Amino acid sequence: MNQVPNEAIRLLRDVDANMVPSGDEVKLLAGNLVRVTQALGGNYTILINGNMVQISAENADALGFKIEEKSDESVQKGDLEQQIWDQLKTCYDPEIPINIVELGLIYGLDISDRDEGKSVNIKMTLTAPGCGMGPMIAGEVERKVNGIESIEDVLVELVWEPQWNRDMMSEAAQLELGMF
Repeated sequence: MNQVPNEAIRLLRDVDANMVPSGDEVKLLAGNLVRVTQALGGNYTILINGNMVQISAENADALGFKIEEKSDESVQKGDLEQQIWDQLKTCYDPEIPINIVELGLIYGLDISDRDEGKSVNIKMTLTAPGCGMGPMIAGEVERKVNGIESIEDVLVELVWEPQWNRDMMSEAAQLELGMF
């Protein structure tokens, strides 16, 4: 991140965003003053007029940040399952500065062979069943995992059993959030 969190920034152009936690789409207008509260996984959670909104990585330029492109240095390492877990660790809930793996939101990962590559089925949940950001988080998971070279198809399934609770977080996540 190129600036201090909560530093006031003027939007450089109109930009599509999503309200947090409802997930409703909104258009923010150039010149509006915003404050970045979280910049993780390439996405930006901002405050605007007392509302929390997420701007996706591909719209970072609206905030004056460079849109990060994958370089040859981001060559994927390890076996396929490890590559998938590594991608999942780059996905964040826009309200919580902990990745979805450490939050305990990934319930299952199944890799199977297809004609031209691998198929991946991911079962995940959310911290709250009514969270409107669920489809956006699931879409981000799908895009990032689908970006792995040998993967042909990704299915992200939101599940609600067992219901998520704080005990599902890793020790590191609990420490980060001051819960230990």
